[in-house]
Amino acid sequence: MKQAKKYKFWFATGSQDLYGDECLAKVAEHSRIIVNRLNESGVLPYEVVWKPTMITNEVIRRTFNEANADEECAGVITWMHTFSPAKSWILGLQEFRKPLLHLHTQFNEEIPYDTIDMDFMNENQSAHGDREFGHIVTRMGIERKIIVGHWNDRAVQEKIASWMHTAVGIMESSHIRVMRIADNMRNVAVTEGDKVEAQIKFGWEIDAYPVNEIAEAVQAVSQSDTNALVDEYYDKYQILPEGRDETEFRRHVAVQAQIELGFERFLEEKNYQAIVTHFGDLGALTQLPGLAIQRLMEKGYGFGAEGDWKTAALVRLMKIMTQNTPNAKGTSFMEDYTYNLVPGKEGILEAHMLEVCPTIADGPVSIKVNPLSMGEREDPARLVFTAKEGSGIAASLVDLGNRFRLIVNAVDCKKTEKPMPKLPVATAFWTPQPNLVTGAEAWILAGGAHHTAFTYDLTAEQLADWGAAMGIETVIIDNDTTIRNLKNELRWNSVYYR
Repeated sequence: MKQAKKYKFWFATGSQDLYGDECLAKVAEHSRIIVNRLNESGVLPYEVVWKPTMITNEVIRRTFNEANADEECAGVITWMHTFSPAKSWILGLQEFRKPLLHLHTQFNEEIPYDTIDMDFMNENQSAHGDREFGHIVTRMGIERKIIVGHWNDRAVQEKIASWMHTAVGIMESSHIRVMRIADNMRNVAVTEGDKVEAQIKFGWEIDAYPVNEIAEAVQAVSQSDTNALVDEYYDKYQILPEGRDETEFRRHVAVQAQIELGFERFLEEKNYQAIVTHFGDLGALTQLPGLAIQRLMEKGYGFGAEGDWKTAALVRLMKIMTQNTPNAKGTSFMEDYTYNLVPGKEGILEAHMLEVCPTIADGPVSIKVNPLSMGEREDPARLVFTAKEGSGIAASLVDLGNRFRLIVNAVDCKKTEKPMPKLPVATAFWTPQPNLVTGAEAWILAGGAHHTAFTYDLTAEQLADWGAAMGIETVIIDNDTTIRNLKNELRWNSVYYR
């Protein structure tokens, strides 16, 4: 996968010198133990780095500014072991520019009933100190994540791990650059948007290139490099000529191999992490990029069809956020196509003309070459498969004119009842939560697009935390959603985010 940086997270423990050096030595010892055991747990996707105890305004401010300057630091975890007067944190917090996690924990899990005295109480007062710290962060209006519980509890560690993925998404958002080949599909509303505001809000750079400029990069790929990649395809995937001449079939596949190599080299040279295409403007390309785009997504690039740069950036963001996820099930661009409305079997058949990422595949992945009615080019090769079962989220970022709205729907993926042998595209089938009727109505009320960024490996909470860090509205549709409550939420949001 096209990787992000090798990030780390700093652990900053708050205290004061009121209780003497012996107490401070124990504070430092305890925080080191916590950091070491968090790193040894095997739960966290990124390393935690211990920092000396934060006591004075000067030390706190310097530490936060050092975190700002360290490119490998993706955020700071704070914990108040004792009481830490919060005015000492103001300047550091004002100047801090990275994700912040407030871990509300304490070193001991249980009250030591037989031995507890006032020395212990003074030393172990996170219940006291964290409230002081939390107050000043709230008063300053700083966005942060709060996790409550004992640091050695696996559930707490998993919450920290989840936040780390979000924090990396926050950091990497400002590094996402989307290359647009041609423009948006004519007369389509939802794929449009304010690119300047997107750069202000998210840090995304969205640039357009004439299609023939990238077509030249494709044509520059050598025959030997193309043949080597075709050989890789033939080793990795099932080849299904389905009656086509085998030589001609291989030639069609080779076109996609040349596109993949040309596109990837162009993206690398120009430093882009996401790409959009449009079937209506293919220039000198002899096929609509299908298998080529699927492979690029598998490598970690974002993608959006018909010029949908918002979804392309969101797919890239989600792929970065799922990096280092154990047993990841995959992330892809997706589109709502058609419904199954049979009672008890309701769901949405998800697909696209060609471009669904094979990271979500369950079982064999095949290469087929089939006609495509759009684009007026030769029959493109594509990867065909069905998606995994399991829970996931589908997300849509829309521009409402005066603000962005992120819509996240929890979905339950399943297999279709029967195979679809005449459908030559990759597919997923899911039922939106809480059910198809409510989920679809809620999605439409919120203004969600027909394109989505889909993943099995993130939660709605993680994306909502990213949206909060970006300062945008987030709407979650899940098993707790009712239409009455959603309408009220949208009304309230229209006032808050105006």
